[in-house]
Amino acid sequence: MTPPDPQADPLPDFPVEDLHVRTFARALGDVHHDGSAAPPTFTIAAAQADEHYPLRPAPGEKWFGSGREPTGYGPDDDDPAAGVLYAEQHFDLERGVRVGEVLTRTSRPGRTWAKEGRRGGTLSFFEEVTELRDADGALVVTSTLIGVRTARRPGDAA
Repeated sequence: MTPPDPQADPLPDFPVEDLHVRTFARALGDVHHDGSAAPPTFTIAAAQADEHYPLRPAPGEKWFGSGREPTGYGPDDDDPAAGVLYAEQHFDLERGVRVGEVLTRTSRPGRTWAKEGRRGGTLSFFEEVTELRDADGALVVTSTLIGVRTARRPGDAA
């Protein structure tokens, strides 16, 4: 068994519930899902268990989502997500995620690298690695998000 990284930040636990799994499967087009095991990408939904997840709305706070302005931020606001793009996500499964279990999550920064873009200047890539473990501490899924920051933010002069 791979031990958890002691430098990783803990996140809220993620209960794997039958209705949540069925709804997720249905959204992927699997209308006959039997609910016995979650789809391989299901653990992306763990973000909804985190009150501080930046893409989850919080009452009375601006957020990176829809609103009166395209991102909830006005033209004079400093939008912390401006210039950050979601590039891809990888899921490495050690075993299937089972309905009824509660997974613990930790997150840590992964690799970083850069390359020169054609119009936005330097593109800075970063990874955010999240490990999900079962009640015995066994690794179930490693999820790696890859994001990109552009050197120029939207609206900056060329």
